[in-house]
Amino acid sequence: MPFGFYIIMGAQFFSSLADNALLIAAISMLVQLLAPEWMTPMLKFVFTVSYVLFAALVGAVADSMPKGKVMYYTNTIKILGCLLLLTHEWWAMLGMDSYATIFMGYAVVGFGAAAYSPAKYGILTEYLPHHKLVVANGWIEGLTVLSIILGTLLGGALVSEAISDRIIAINIPHIDTPGEGAIIFIAVLYVIAAIFNLYIPNTGVDHKMVSRNPIHLIREFAHCNKLLWQDKYGQISLATTTLFWGAGATLQFIVIKWADTTLGYTLSQASYLQGVCAVGIATGAMLAAKLVPLNKSVSVIPMGVAMGVIVVLMNLVTNVYFAVPLIIIIGSLAGFFVVPMNALLQHRGHLLMGAGHSIAVQNFNENLSILAMIGLYALLIWMDVSIYVVIALFGGFVAGSMWLVKKRHQYNLAQGPLPEIPTGAPH
Repeated sequence: MPFGFYIIMGAQFFSSLADNALLIAAISMLVQLLAPEWMTPMLKFVFTVSYVLFAALVGAVADSMPKGKVMYYTNTIKILGCLLLLTHEWWAMLGMDSYATIFMGYAVVGFGAAAYSPAKYGILTEYLPHHKLVVANGWIEGLTVLSIILGTLLGGALVSEAISDRIIAINIPHIDTPGEGAIIFIAVLYVIAAIFNLYIPNTGVDHKMVSRNPIHLIREFAHCNKLLWQDKYGQISLATTTLFWGAGATLQFIVIKWADTTLGYTLSQASYLQGVCAVGIATGAMLAAKLVPLNKSVSVIPMGVAMGVIVVLMNLVTNVYFAVPLIIIIGSLAGFFVVPMNALLQHRGHLLMGAGHSIAVQNFNENLSILAMIGLYALLIWMDVSIYVVIALFGGFVAGSMWLVKKRHQYNLAQGPLPEIPTGAPH
């Protein structure tokens, strides 16, 4: 691989590492302020909303200039979001609610992440020859999973009493809580990512805005969205990945609440269980990549049904010795069924509309699912519904939805032959 590829990977890794650690730090800030419990999942809601609102536009912006610059500018936006989080007490003195400032700061980071996303995926196709894209995508997916695991663990470690006390002891002005101390460290990670961004090579591609008319961009996006949902394989794979990301985001907060209620865990300890789940996802993903060819992708749908059923078993667990293997199993099932479905979605999207538009449609639907499921979870917590009831409802919904996807695929098969799927990789 050319040296510039490793610079791209370094930028992606540190930015994603910071993204995942920041969620734990922001939750810690809300806990410190004694915020109502329903506010915690709403952090993910405000972070994700930009992915949905600007889905039709960010891809065009990413194509309008060198993608290294796009990644630098959007990473800088994330740093500004961190500064807003750190100054919530100052804004409170000016009459702005601290909760509102924390949500606004985290939403700014989310906007930066939404604008960053199409550039990080698009630069590989510009920079590398086609025959190296499979290996390159393997690297970026592997590093993304690693950053999720390490970022979650890092966030938990930074807000733990042992490390946060040492950060606060440095006597940085106005840094008085574990969450604020963690964000100082996380902001440094974003700065490191920004430095990598500066050295991303210019690919020499002629960049220009496809259209400056947002109405045209939205119409084109809506057409692509409709096209993929009408495709008999596209609708199955898109429904599955959409459900996965919505369920996965909600499960993050369910694990935190469940660990507190059942195991008496602190936020820092609960974040380690999130890391365990990510390890399971990585394990399942690697197994699927080796065992499931593209033309057999739909055969993994029952794994999604099984995952929903096993989630309900969390209600029977009362100690960590059973909790850890159960969460690993849940993560492994999730990783095993989402990787083949994602590959199938890439394949159909590439054929129907091109990779760029397909990624935009996929991001829109998956993040819309996150908004809906996180919003529903927050509502249940606001209504003071028991976490055990929430887990039962959540697991039943996942299992039932995946069963309906399976029935839809069987219906499509009964209507006539489906498009031929090659046995190889989607690239």
